[in-house]
Amino acid sequence: MRHPPRSGPRSGLLLAGAAAIALLGTAVAPVVTASGATPACTVEYSVTSQWDTGFQGAVTITNNTAAVSSWSLGFDFAGGQKVTQGWNAKWSQSGTTVTAANESYNGSLATGASVSAGFIGTRSGNNPVPTAFKLNGTTCNAGADPSPTPTPTPTDPTDPGDPDAPPALKVSGNKLVDADGTTRRLLGVNRSGGEFMCVQGRGIWDGPVDDASVKAIADWKANTVRIPLNEECWLGLSNIDAAYSGANYINAVKDLVAKVKAHGMTPLVELHWTYGQYTGNSAGCSDVHASCQKPMPDMQYTPAFWKSVANTFKDDPAVAFDLFNEPYPDRATATTTQAWQCWRDGGTCSGIGYEVAGMQDLVDAVRGTGAKNLILAGGIAYSNDLGQWLTYKPTDPAGNLAAAWHVYNFNTCSNESCWNSTLAPVAAQVPLVAGEIGENTCGHSFVDQVMKWFDDRGLSYLGWTWNTWDCSSGPSLISDYDGTPTSYGIGLRDHLRALNG
Repeated sequence: MRHPPRSGPRSGLLLAGAAAIALLGTAVAPVVTASGATPACTVEYSVTSQWDTGFQGAVTITNNTAAVSSWSLGFDFAGGQKVTQGWNAKWSQSGTTVTAANESYNGSLATGASVSAGFIGTRSGNNPVPTAFKLNGTTCNAGADPSPTPTPTPTDPTDPGDPDAPPALKVSGNKLVDADGTTRRLLGVNRSGGEFMCVQGRGIWDGPVDDASVKAIADWKANTVRIPLNEECWLGLSNIDAAYSGANYINAVKDLVAKVKAHGMTPLVELHWTYGQYTGNSAGCSDVHASCQKPMPDMQYTPAFWKSVANTFKDDPAVAFDLFNEPYPDRATATTTQAWQCWRDGGTCSGIGYEVAGMQDLVDAVRGTGAKNLILAGGIAYSNDLGQWLTYKPTDPAGNLAAAWHVYNFNTCSNESCWNSTLAPVAAQVPLVAGEIGENTCGHSFVDQVMKWFDDRGLSYLGWTWNTWDCSSGPSLISDYDGTPTSYGIGLRDHLRALNG
C-alpha cells in the first residue's frame, strides 16, 4: 500500500517485549556486564543472528563518566571472526582487533548516555564472545565474567517429505514451479504491521499472530502470506526500542514465518520501510528514519538488511523474498529513463538526497550469501509501472527472479487496456506476482476484475491487507482476526475458496 497507516488501531494482544516472543533460532550472546562498582563504561555485546559461515552482531555502549564528544570502541575477536560491514559506526579491523568509531551524527555521549551499532561478520567454527572492551582507551565492564555464546538452533528447512508443506519455488520460464515441476501460483494476503509498529514504539505486530490467527488465513484457502518488515527494526538500530528490535524482532519474524509454513502457506518476506531522508515530490514523511515509504532503498542499511535476512532463511527454500515494497524514483527524477536506471543501478539518483541501493545491489546482497530463494522485484510508480521492467531486469545468477506489481483502483495502470499493453509482455517472459491488490470502495468489484485477468493467465496475487482497519485507513480484508471478512474481503475470501476449496 502506498502509505500504510502510521498509527494503526491498538490491540490488547500486541507483543509487549522479549518475554512475549518465541525464540526460534537466533542466538543471543549473553550480555557482558560489570559486577561491583560501576565501571567507567559498559558494553553489551550480542549475536542477533548466526549461520554456518557468518553472523550478525551488535554492541550497546554506555558512558558512565564525563561526557565525550567522540568515541572509539575497541575489542578483539578470539575465534578468527572478521567484520565485513556495519552501521551506526565506522567499523575497521586489523588482525584480531576490531574498532568501531562514531559517525558524525552520534559522536556525543553524555554521562549515562548509550549508543548502539551493528555489524555483519564472517566466522569459521566457533564464535566466542569478546572478553574485553575499551572505550577511548578506558577499560569497560571491569570485573565482567562473560559466558560463552550459546549455539543457535538453525532455521528448520521445509521437510520435502511433508505433502502439506509449502513448496520450494523456482522460476521456470514464465512460471513458478515446485521441485516436481508442477506450476504453482501465489494466492493469498498481506499481513501488515511489522513495518510500522516497531518504529512507532508500539510493538512488533498489529494485532495477534498466534496460531489461531494464522490458521484463519489458511481457512480462506490462501497459500501465501506476505510479511512487510522494517530494516531499522531488523538491524536493531539505536533509535528503535530494544524490546521491538534486533534479536527480539528477528525472532518474532521467524516465529511468524514458522507458523505460516506450519499451515502449508508460503511466507513472502518483504522490505517495506527503510532509512533515508526524502522530502521531494510525493514524500511520505520528512523523517530520515524508516517511518514511511521512501522512493528507493538506501545503500547505508538495505544491503546489510538483505544479507542478514538471506542468511537467516537461505537454508529454507520455502521462504521467498520481496526486495522493496513500492519504489517511486519516477516522482524524483526528471525522466522515466532516469527512474529505471536509478531503480536498477542505484547510486546517486536525481532528486533523492541519500545514496540509493538499486535492485541489482539487493539481488547481489542476497545471492552473495549463497541463498537461492525466490526473489521478487517490483517496478516503479509504487510498483504499478512495469513498462521497462524487462529492459532493466537485474541479473540474477540463480535464475530465480520474478516481477512484482501492485494495483489499486486509484492507480494509473488500473484497467485492462493498460494490463494488456504493459503487464502481458512481462508475464510472457517471467513469473508475475501482484503483491498487493485492493480498492478503497469498501467493496470488491475492482479486485474481482483484477483476479479474473490474473486467473485467465495463471498469475499470482495477494490481497491487501489482513488487518482490522477501516476504509479510511486502507483496504482491510477482515473485521476480526478470526477471519470475519469485511464487505471488501468477502470478494477475495470467496474467490480463493472457489479456486482452492
